[in-house]
Amino acid sequence: MKKAIAEFIGTFALVLVGCGAAVIGGMGSGATSLDALGIGAAFGLTIVAMAYGIGQISGCHINPAVSFGVLVAGRMTTQDFITYVIAQVLGAIAGAVVLYVILSGKAGWSGGLGQNGWGPGYLGEYGIGAALIYEVVATFLFLVCILGVTQRGAPVGIAGLAIGLTLIAFHLWGINITGTSLNPARSLGPALIGAGTNPQALTQVWLFIVAPLIGAGVAGYLFKSGVLAADDVVPDRGGGGRTEVAPGASAPRKRK
Repeated sequence: MKKAIAEFIGTFALVLVGCGAAVIGGMGSGATSLDALGIGAAFGLTIVAMAYGIGQISGCHINPAVSFGVLVAGRMTTQDFITYVIAQVLGAIAGAVVLYVILSGKAGWSGGLGQNGWGPGYLGEYGIGAALIYEVVATFLFLVCILGVTQRGAPVGIAGLAIGLTLIAFHLWGINITGTSLNPARSLGPALIGAGTNPQALTQVWLFIVAPLIGAGVAGYLFKSGVLAADDVVPDRGGGGRTEVAPGASAPRKRK
């Protein structure tokens, strides 16, 4: 239950702050306006904050694709995976609800909640092919970072910072293509809550579920197969022997 609560809170924060920055900052002007860097920073810095806030409890996945990659890599059980995904989706929906309530008091609000999408009328108006390729490739590279910096021997103390900065980079790369998802829960929450004013986002949300899972699954397999995995046993940094360094930010902690 502790893991589920942590994942709920983390995903709630990611949607509320990240999507909130996209919508509220996008409606701002002058000093209160945000561009792609500001929006990407909102998502990335929220990941950093949650990684250090709940990482020791659940590993701070706050993303079904991350949990799937961790599952495929052999770092979590199927039961934990199911629990995580349920908590993440509920957290994303709750974050979208709170954002909806806040924005409903804004004059001139169009009903947008930072939904992901593609095609005519959406940001750069890229087609479905570009959207699919971007979401698969970006999620794959994102999981390579996450699984790499949290494997045995990695400097896990800075894992949260590395992951957050990587997410900012991917927003700078692809926010104009799909709004950058890489996270099925982040896409599903706003699409469901905002379906009344933007039904197209809900019809397109399948891509933001399927594509991230494909990219994450490939990355997880490469670590599981040993292609990208570090040695299980690494030198003791303190000297005088050998030790195993447990995975940090991606693997749920087990109480002894």
